[in-house]
Amino acid sequence: MRMRKVVALGLATMMTVSMVGCGSTETSSNQKTGSVAKTETKATTEGETTTEGEITTEGEITTETSSNLADVPTYAEVTLGEDYTDLTATIKFLHNATHRETDGTMAGFVEEFNKVYPNITVETEGVTNYAETALLRLPTGEWGDVMFIPTIDAAELPTHFIPYGTVEEMDQFVNFAGNTKYEGMCYGVGSTGDAQGLLYNKAVFEAAGVTELPKTPDELMAALQAIKDNTDAIPLYTNYAAGWTMGGAWDGYLGAVTTGDTTWLNQKFVHSANPFADNGDGTGAYALYKILYDAVANDLIEEDYTTTDWEGCKGMINNGKIGCMVLGSWAIKQMKDAGENPDDIGYMPFPITVNGKQYATASAGYSYGISATTSKENQIASMVFVKWMVEESGWCEFEGGYPVSKTAETSFSFEGVEIVTNDTALDGEENLLNEMNSESELNFNNSGDARVQRIVEAAAEGIPYEELMAEWTEAWNNAQDTLGVDVIY
Repeated sequence: MRMRKVVALGLATMMTVSMVGCGSTETSSNQKTGSVAKTETKATTEGETTTEGEITTEGEITTETSSNLADVPTYAEVTLGEDYTDLTATIKFLHNATHRETDGTMAGFVEEFNKVYPNITVETEGVTNYAETALLRLPTGEWGDVMFIPTIDAAELPTHFIPYGTVEEMDQFVNFAGNTKYEGMCYGVGSTGDAQGLLYNKAVFEAAGVTELPKTPDELMAALQAIKDNTDAIPLYTNYAAGWTMGGAWDGYLGAVTTGDTTWLNQKFVHSANPFADNGDGTGAYALYKILYDAVANDLIEEDYTTTDWEGCKGMINNGKIGCMVLGSWAIKQMKDAGENPDDIGYMPFPITVNGKQYATASAGYSYGISATTSKENQIASMVFVKWMVEESGWCEFEGGYPVSKTAETSFSFEGVEIVTNDTALDGEENLLNEMNSESELNFNNSGDARVQRIVEAAAEGIPYEELMAEWTEAWNNAQDTLGVDVIY
């Protein structure tokens, strides 16, 4: 199971921590071979520091860290295979890829890592329902040293994680360095990349007589109807019951995929008066979610959406019992591995065309975060481990993901589509979409599973789609009024 969403993200707290680090500890002369000094440091957003006790100021975030960040190398400063090969540490990695624990893949990665870094012990834990569980464990600090960063506000990043370097610096090494930024600093590095398209079974489409991949919502509906009429396959499998496959999947297509505008999602959306209006040309948020509504309303989904089976659907689409599913490219590998027909699994551009062109956004899936409260040795070991996982492990390639590392080899190919990245929020508005989500309770790209599930329910109950869009618009506008957001578009 995999969900994608990390926060978009300022740095007053982290700047303080960095300044504390610059002035309180001498760097060991054999720093890169494993001998490091320990300090206990506490910092507030106003720059007060202490090595004993705790300083808190009402309304401020207090950051606790057991290391001097000046002595922890940045991502760029680590040379794999040369630096810290004698470092001794035991670190824990918390992640959501439970299937990679049970199939031995994760243990295999650690084994390969230890061939280069034999004294760094890596303990791994895969967690089901990761999005919720990780949020509960994050503030306790009892999750380990490296974790996949859950959905949190930008301002919380320096509280829990150390930076890898500036976004500008990290852009030289990885894609999506700005996904977890706070005032120019990068706090997370993607584990895999994710491009947004439509997963489908080639054999089913061929048997249905669909000779050209659909490029518009109307063409997709025609293809789904052909699958229903000419095969025994379920045209579109909703994965309703899993929950996270609803908001976590469909919301991923907001932005450039449906508008062709890379600034829409993180810059214009919050300032739009009616972002859910019908554009009349099969584009935009209205057209995106109406695909799901129309598929349900026209009986082009499973017989009982309340009983869908996430694990079971993998073998079903591999064996030709499902026509297509709305999932990111991260799912390709899982579906190929689920049966004897991996070559039947295909991935097409999402069927929305803007001015004659189809788009796919690419972004990081879950991002590695390194604990701000663990020991200095463990922070260094974690930095080495993360860089090795990104550049040497081959995990992203193994999962069939869009490449994260700009130096690792990749075979990812997505023809007939322009791959773009949604631009990050404007300076000073890094948390505005999160605030709008909270105030409106719509939660776009933020665990909005119930909202997308409601589309399925409404279509099954015969509630007009326009009523849903009107409800969303009212909630959005009320949130803008409450938060004092300027409506520009």
